[in-house]
Amino acid sequence: MSLEDLFCDVDEFRQVFLPAWHRQLLTEGTRQRRRASRLTLSEIMTILIDFHQARYRNFKAFYLLQVCPHCRGEFPNLLSYNRFVALMPTALMPLCIYLHTRRGEDTGIAFIDATSLVVCHNRRIHGEVLDLLEK
Repeated sequence: MSLEDLFCDVDEFRQVFLPAWHRQLLTEGTRQRRRASRLTLSEIMTILIDFHQARYRNFKAFYLLQVCPHCRGEFPNLLSYNRFVALMPTALMPLCIYLHTRRGEDTGIAFIDATSLVVCHNRRIHGEVLDLLEK
């Protein structure tokens, strides 16, 4: 999926989701400001999804080496890295729900990571396992 197609899909989701979400939010009776950022929620979500599709190990390298120099045309109002990281929590709930709506059907096939976990000293393993079984 191209970056433009991804943005269009995220933006269509945002147009439906945000009004419904804001109606459901509980308030304390006081008005809350919703100041707009230079980057829209759709742009923030698109960058975050693109990071997970890219082959970068950390977000800072992706943002500074990929997004800032190469995506100025797609995102003309890019923010500094620190400001973008500060805005990321605002996209958490919409991003989770967006990804949940785009999930495929369950096939019944599951993968299990067989990496062993170190839980205690090797000399104590058998004794602790027996203690757990007795409980």
